[in-house]
Amino acid sequence: MRVSVDAQLGVEVVLPRRSPESAAAAAVVELRPWIERRLAEGRAVRAALAARGATVPYLGTALALCPESGRTRVHRRGDVLLVPAAEDDPRSALERWYRRAARAEIAPRLDGAAAALGAGYSSLTIRNQRTRWGSCSAAGAMSFNWRLLLAPAAVLDYVVWHETCHLRVMDHSPSFWSLVREHCPDCDDHRRWLWRLGSTLVL
Repeated sequence: MRVSVDAQLGVEVVLPRRSPESAAAAAVVELRPWIERRLAEGRAVRAALAARGATVPYLGTALALCPESGRTRVHRRGDVLLVPAAEDDPRSALERWYRRAARAEIAPRLDGAAAALGAGYSSLTIRNQRTRWGSCSAAGAMSFNWRLLLAPAAVLDYVVWHETCHLRVMDHSPSFWSLVREHCPDCDDHRRWLWRLGSTLVL
């Protein structure tokens, strides 16, 4: 059985071939709290996007979008982003700009955190993971989601510390969280922020 929730299309239940139709209704009843949370998340995303107007968030500040016909690359000028006109797909260009900016923002943070821990990492990759904000491999390969730049700076700092602490402790044991809290005392607040509002970090 598969249950999916779309804020506009509603709830879809796909049953195995021999399941009775009544199983769909039973699944909806059983999963109602989860379904309602997903619908609420969808409403929060739409509200957050509508509230932005002609701006995009960047580490806690709002950058105004200024479309220019014929432009192919995004360029920042103070608190203004010069972007391609609507007919030239500004969202794709914006994502490319955020990916470049993410490396510039994350690399010095990661270097500082690694130095503070006396640890080294092997590589830094900027990705667009659907379900993860960052990762650290056993070989020290570090990966971060560019969408973290849509969050407040303190949230990005927390994720960098979280993944860097994995260079010392690869699991999520009490010793790991103790190390994270030593360097990021407000980590629990930032974890909750991502849990509640992470789905709004979209262009």
